[in-house]
Amino acid sequence: MTRLPDFRLELHFSRWEFSARHHLTASDAQTMTMTELLALADDEDRHAWETLSLGYTHTYGDPVLRRAIAGTYDQVDEDDVICFAGAEEGLYLAMQVLLEPGDHAVVVTPAYQAAETVPASLCEVTGVALDPARDWALDLDEVRAAIRPNTRLVAVNFPNNPTGKVIDAADFARLAELCDERGVRLFSDEVYRGLERDPARMLPQAADLSPDALSLNVISKSLGLPGLRVGWIACRDRELRSRLERAKHYTTICNAAPSEVLARVAVKARDRILGRNRAIIAANLPKFEAFFAAHAGLFEWRAPDGGCVAYPRYLGADGVEAFCADLVEKAGVLLLPASVYRSELTPLPDDRFRIGIGRSDPEPALDAFAAYLEGRNIP
Repeated sequence: MTRLPDFRLELHFSRWEFSARHHLTASDAQTMTMTELLALADDEDRHAWETLSLGYTHTYGDPVLRRAIAGTYDQVDEDDVICFAGAEEGLYLAMQVLLEPGDHAVVVTPAYQAAETVPASLCEVTGVALDPARDWALDLDEVRAAIRPNTRLVAVNFPNNPTGKVIDAADFARLAELCDERGVRLFSDEVYRGLERDPARMLPQAADLSPDALSLNVISKSLGLPGLRVGWIACRDRELRSRLERAKHYTTICNAAPSEVLARVAVKARDRILGRNRAIIAANLPKFEAFFAAHAGLFEWRAPDGGCVAYPRYLGADGVEAFCADLVEKAGVLLLPASVYRSELTPLPDDRFRIGIGRSDPEPALDAFAAYLEGRNIP
């Protein structure tokens, strides 16, 4: 096993996330207070919250929570769900369970760093890059060509972080079919599902498309509740689910009891929460469109298909790394430069930055951003 490299995003955030005045690169939707969330609780969950005993919980996850999660799928039931402390634990343990030396994996880039570096620490990995010249299209023929006899999984993420790309549902179904035909697991990071600009673009969930596929999701992103630290994997292969449980015995063992009850509330009220968060994004997008239109000589902007992050291009001569560093130092506006999303597997654009569009009231951050540009006499 190869030692894991430093997590670039978290290193960047450890320096700036809570010290920068304007967190304009947030990857989660607008959060809620405890009062707001508990106001959505049904009688069962309110009673569970008020009488909660702070003992150990089920390793698989609270049964009521798992039942609620299963209700968001078409082909999944409670026994097909296992909960984790956020999506990161689920991703990490799934790779540990599914891959070993001598295996091979395919990872679509750009991606959340762990989706590349964790499998690469375990086995050989081939990258397939989304094509920025074709609106971040995924070439299924490239995926097909990358699969080998010893390939064990193909890892994807749609809506994509950081690009916001959502591929066509027909292509996603063909990808699942390709994996099934080749005996390969499809590992699908679906943490931004539900925030599509056009609801008709929402993809089916991988665990519904294939009995061998894994769907990763979390309370953090689309629902905007990262403080709960509750994620899950849905997979209809119960032998694999049992292996994931045994792996979890070596990490968190179980989730926090208060978090699981609050997560139950959120999952049951997900339609209302997602509707609220989509409305925030819809109200924000014209503000971002206007900002980038006012500085069209410096940026190329494209609204994301889904999720709450976008990946504009920076055209300045100083380069995006220097630009983002100077912006946060002088104006307190935090963005994520392209180096955070670099890949050891594929070439990727080095002139992009991630910007978040899912938080309420982005005007102060955009005003500080604009003032910085005006102070540098940049159009």
